Amino acid sequence: MYMIAGLGNPGTKYAHTRHNAGFEAVGRLADRYRIDIGTKKFQALCGTGVIEGQKVLLIEPQTYMNLSGQSLRAACDFYKIDPEEELIVLYDDISLAPGQLRIRAKGSAGGHNGVKSIIQHLGTQTFKRIKIGVGEKPEGYDLADYVLGRFTKEDRDVMEDAFSRAASAAAKLLTEDIGSVMNTFNRTV
Repeated sequence: MYMIAGLGNPGTKYAHTRHNAGFEAVGRLADRYRIDIGTKKFQALCGTGVIEGQKVLLIEPQTYMNLSGQSLRAACDFYKIDPEEELIVLYDDISLAPGQLRIRAKGSAGGHNGVKSIIQHLGTQTFKRIKIGVGEKPEGYDLADYVLGRFTKEDRDVMEDAFSRAASAAAKLLTEDIGSVMNTFNRTV
């Protein structure tokens, strides 16, 4: 079984913010493959289904971003998921232009507290990730205020496409090697 996790913050206050890009992409995947992610388990909203012939758990931790690792660890333990082989994490990245995707097989947290929590709780930096560009914070902005802010109208249109492409990339990672998926999706928008 694979686990595809979208990172974000729970509640309507944070809906459609930059930091919830992971939730948005996993939502597109759930809609596309008709997977209900309404079950409350592992301090998360989750649902199981089949994507491209593979059994998957879609999960949106409800622990708030900085504690995402607690939720993913509980789910990995319960389903005996090997994070290095069977976990895909989708999340926002301020170092990428809005809408740009960057797929990686491993790496550091790069200053992202949700990823830092996952690395801490899973004890590895090796897990597949799909970074969704939300744009660099403008000079003088507080980082927290920026990532918890909403997209401009122009960026929102670009992001809708990015969430869809991120969902497609996650589905392809279930059946294709990461190198070919990276070649397809790691392009400048």
